[in-house]
Amino acid sequence: MKFRASITSVALALLIVGAPSAIASAKTSITMSLSQTPSQTRTIVTLYGSIKPARSGLLIRVQSNKSDTWNNTNLTTKSTKAGSWKVVADATPSETIIKYRVKVSLNGSSIYSPSKSIIIKPLPEIATADAAFTVEQLGPGERIHGADISRWQHPYNKAIDFLKMYSAGIRFVMIKAADTRDASDVIALKYLVMDHSAAQAAGIYTGFYYYAILPDVKTNDEVIRDATAQAQKATWRLAAIGGYSERDLPFALDIENSCVRVSSAGTCQKYATRAQVTLWSEVFLQTLKSKTGKTPILYSYSNFLEGSMNKSTALAQYPLWLAQYSINPFDITNKPGQKAGGCYVHSWTGANCDPQWTVWQYTSCGIASKYGVPSSRLDLNVFRGNPNAFLDLTKGSWTPQEVDLMPNNEASSMVINGITSTTSDKLVTIKVSVSRPDLTPVVTGTVKLVFDSLTTPTTLPIQTALRATSGEWSLVLKAVPAGTYLATVVYTDVTKTHAQSSQQLSFTVNAGPTPTPNPSKTPSPTKQPTPKPSVDSCAKQIRN
Repeated sequence: MKFRASITSVALALLIVGAPSAIASAKTSITMSLSQTPSQTRTIVTLYGSIKPARSGLLIRVQSNKSDTWNNTNLTTKSTKAGSWKVVADATPSETIIKYRVKVSLNGSSIYSPSKSIIIKPLPEIATADAAFTVEQLGPGERIHGADISRWQHPYNKAIDFLKMYSAGIRFVMIKAADTRDASDVIALKYLVMDHSAAQAAGIYTGFYYYAILPDVKTNDEVIRDATAQAQKATWRLAAIGGYSERDLPFALDIENSCVRVSSAGTCQKYATRAQVTLWSEVFLQTLKSKTGKTPILYSYSNFLEGSMNKSTALAQYPLWLAQYSINPFDITNKPGQKAGGCYVHSWTGANCDPQWTVWQYTSCGIASKYGVPSSRLDLNVFRGNPNAFLDLTKGSWTPQEVDLMPNNEASSMVINGITSTTSDKLVTIKVSVSRPDLTPVVTGTVKLVFDSLTTPTTLPIQTALRATSGEWSLVLKAVPAGTYLATVVYTDVTKTHAQSSQQLSFTVNAGPTPTPNPSKTPSPTKQPTPKPSVDSCAKQIRN
């Protein structure tokens, strides 16, 4: 939600000023940053920040200070589900330094952000009023330059300097917004809130991506059910930050791994079929498109598109974000996604083997410090097309309604689908499914087993919850002693999206064979592994 108004102030260099803030609550705080956002058509100021802990729907009012007096402006907004907030305002150039802060009322008390000061600089005099003029083609091959970021660009929780990134020529950044895995998803949300508004305030367009783990299922109905659930998770994440704005690129599906079952040693035991990967991707993208009204993007690499997916006219309608690091993007005759001889055959293969890519991720070894990123390396991308084609991707906004937001402590119900228990030398496996009130699967959370106090074994078994698909797990217990047990399987969700549910059960484990020691056998000395030589993963990549 954006509010346009005239404010007298602002500067590219921010002067942090100690605020006379009377923090009304020790538990709730609000942050504020402000910046003059680059534009050739209007003088724009962006104010943004977040409420911690996250609170949705709080009214946030911008205040200005003139002559040592704080006064309310007509600039207001409300916090999103993720706790972030942003105000974009037209401003009047001024030589006067004016302080700003924001105020939020909570439980009858007022909470203030620290204040900041800014001087608004006039726009440069130019002969064009075309918005595309600000999307300069400053990347390799005179193409629009972009980056993509995630937790790995925030070592030790350090922030990215997006003003420096903009000055280095980056005009769009794709931000990891969500992940199938809950632990990774929580971290993605943290840095999405940190980066989204900050990048836009610096003049950089923002897109998003969802890292997908496919389900371990057999039927098409099960594939569709999981893809729909994961698309719901992506939609909830977008809704949590306020939906699509005029400076947002579409959501991208990151599909690059078809392994659906991993051994304890970390090797893949089962891969999804080509038909399953294709169907899952079609359903995910169509669900996201129908909900948000903006055509999403698919990210992958040529070998995966050819070897793990079928050709699909349904997929071909979505823009392709193609990864290939082995060729130089500065040479405009080079094209990604082509074999030395012959074609990669996939949904985006065009005439003369030319893949119809829209965005090309040309390196994972960008010089991060050059772009204001505190990590050691950075993924870099170029856009295939002119600024007007780029801006076409931003068309179509979506403002979520209350029904679109991730639920809070929504009721869940559990069903135990089967128990396998034999002897103490074998695994105990419990198959569990958990559903929402409409019988669709829960989207987040996990399960664990809690023994009844009367039958708790002296040494607790090792238990692992293996996700099969959305809302379904195999709960595996190792080293369960012989005995009959009463226990409860408990579903919990750390995100508080779905409420806890549980089911009681009983199972019996019989005594297994006792291994017989062989005292005559001399143990072999432990062989020390031969150290592997270090490999420079950036040796054949562009370091730009």
